[in-house]
Amino acid sequence: MHNDPEIAAALHSVGPRIQALRERRGHTLADISRLTGFSTSTLSRLETGQRKASLELLLPLARIFNVPLDDLVGAPETGDPRVRLRPRRVNGRTVVPLTRQASSSHAWKIIVPAVETTPSLTTHEGTTWIYVLSGVLRLVVDSEEWSLEAGEVAEFSTEIPHWFGSDGSHEAEILTIFGPEGRSSTNHGAKTSMPCLEGHGAAEI
Repeated sequence: MHNDPEIAAALHSVGPRIQALRERRGHTLADISRLTGFSTSTLSRLETGQRKASLELLLPLARIFNVPLDDLVGAPETGDPRVRLRPRRVNGRTVVPLTRQASSSHAWKIIVPAVETTPSLTTHEGTTWIYVLSGVLRLVVDSEEWSLEAGEVAEFSTEIPHWFGSDGSHEAEILTIFGPEGRSSTNHGAKTSMPCLEGHGAAEI
């Protein structure tokens, strides 16, 4: 048995990670059973922690979900300071996480395509900082609207209704940092996602 609390926590989180990933991808247990050859009861017990995770189970699941094995296990870092860049599609945008999942604040590189979009304002706890690398970004905060060009920066409380996206004519490439409520976006907290994107109906593809 491992006494390291970090390893124990990682092992305990395997089942919920797999379940969350499966549901996010829109798969049922029967779907995964058919793709892997594992019984639905085996998969169910794995997700609920009644079945111990093993490479025999995890490797096929990692292949099916097309994710690194570390993503299923949530393995503790081993000293390598480099962050593996894994671009994904979120709500039609290319999103690249630039910080580790366990980081206090979260940095993202986002490419916003040039498409006409109707703003859908959202609110949540925290603070967001945005730097425009290229193109033009449309930003709406409460009843005010701005067009941010390359080199411009914005920072605002996300408890205020807000939205950012394309102006309909220009693609935008931005860096953004999401931080916890009541602090600078570069301070410490405990967020593991970017509600700005999730609040706009985002779904991983």
